[in-house]
This record gives sequence, C-alpha cells and structure tokens, in this order.
Amino acid sequence: MKFQLLPSTIDENGRASARQHLTCFIIDDLVAFDAGSLAMAATQIHRDQIRDIVLTHAHLDHIAGLPLFVDDLFAVLETPIRVHASPEVIEIIERDVFNWHVYPSFSELTNEFGPVLEYFPFSIGRSFNAGHLTITPSAVNHKVPTAGFVIDDGTTAIAITGDTAETNAFWPSISEIERLSAIFIECAFPDEMADLAAISHHLTPSSLKTELSKFTGRRCPIYLINLKPMYREQIAKEIASLEIADLSILEVGKVYEF
Repeated sequence: MKFQLLPSTIDENGRASARQHLTCFIIDDLVAFDAGSLAMAATQIHRDQIRDIVLTHAHLDHIAGLPLFVDDLFAVLETPIRVHASPEVIEIIERDVFNWHVYPSFSELTNEFGPVLEYFPFSIGRSFNAGHLTITPSAVNHKVPTAGFVIDDGTTAIAITGDTAETNAFWPSISEIERLSAIFIECAFPDEMADLAAISHHLTPSSLKTELSKFTGRRCPIYLINLKPMYREQIAKEIASLEIADLSILEVGKVYEF
C-alpha cells in the first residue's frame, strides 16, 4: 500500500512547504481520503485515476479541493466522481457548497458520458468498498460529525483518526487488527493551547500520549498528521520530548509504502 499526504502550502521560494494547511491523503494513486488540496496538488496520474474520494468530515481544510477537482475534470469524466461520506457530511456539502451559490451542484449535472458526481453514504461501524480498498469507519470526537477509518487492501491495514480529541471507540477496533501496519493520528496544537484544543476538539502532545496508551495492539509506526502550521515547530519539540517509540511526524509529499 502506497500512502501520501499531498502538499498544500507554498514557502517563500515558491516550493511545497512541510507545513500543512489542507488535508488530502492518496492511497495507491487511486483513492483520496479527504480533498483539501486535491485539485491543487494532484498529479496527472491522480487526475486520470482517482474517482473515489472518502471524507472524514466537512470542515473546509478537508473539502476545499473537492469542487475544484470535479470542475477540472467535468468534461472528461467517463465515470462519475464517487464521494463516500456519512449522511450528515453529504447534507452539509450539498447545502453549503454545491448549492449554486458557492459552487454548482454537480450532482445535478451531466456531461456527454453521464453523471459527474455521485454520493455513497456510509454508516459508522459498517465496512464499505472504495476502489480496491475495504474501509471501516469509526466515530471519533470532533466538533462536527467525523469518522476515522481502518483501511485494508487485502494484505495490509492502516488506521487514520481524522481530526479528533480524546476518543474511545476508535482504539478497541484497531487494537484487534493483526496486520496493522501504521497508525495516523492528529496533533493540532501545542500543550500551551490545551484550552483551545479542548474547545475545538483536537489533540495536543500531552493528550496524544494519553490516547496512544489506549492502543493495545501490535507495535507499528505511528505518524502525526494535522499539525496546525503556525505551531508545527513547537509541536515537534514537545513530541520529541515525549520519547514515544515509533512516533514521527508524517512528511508532506513523501510516498510511504506499507
């Protein structure tokens, strides 16, 4: 399984930065998880191949690139973009984005080949397929309806929390997976901003350590995602001081293989 976090931020030299403003993960160049920077950072291979997009939740940093991605491909889509999301997230996107005021309602439009956008609602705890992957959503603790996922390609499994604060249902479900190869967990704020993290339902290094103590499964690499870019360096220092084995910050743009 190949896994990549697409770049979303440009540095002063016009190059992709390590800082992350938007979230979009690509698996095997075929399936996108969230679409924050999908239209902006996708390669031509991604544009040609990605037709399944799985959403954790509807916050802007996770969906910003979705309308632009569909727009870019509108005329050439021979099969529709398939958006997999909870019913609550689909409702938000249709009401607040694809509403003809912010952006056209692509689910109502067709090109010469047929529909260009279709929704596939999922339910928490019930596995579904997107492309070649089997995905099991789990409820996590964010400010809005949000899902984490176990993602399985038949050989390897990985787990992604999505955005979350302290959560309980997620950990038992992944602790039982014998072939779990990696965990991706958020850590948005430094410890000094614990009050804001609590209000916005995110983790800090200290609360992250507590969360990881809930994992009782096989030892595997753990990667940090969703570091707020203004606090990236401070979070990195606090994480290093925890000296947690197998824990590192996910590198933007790097292709990982599991």
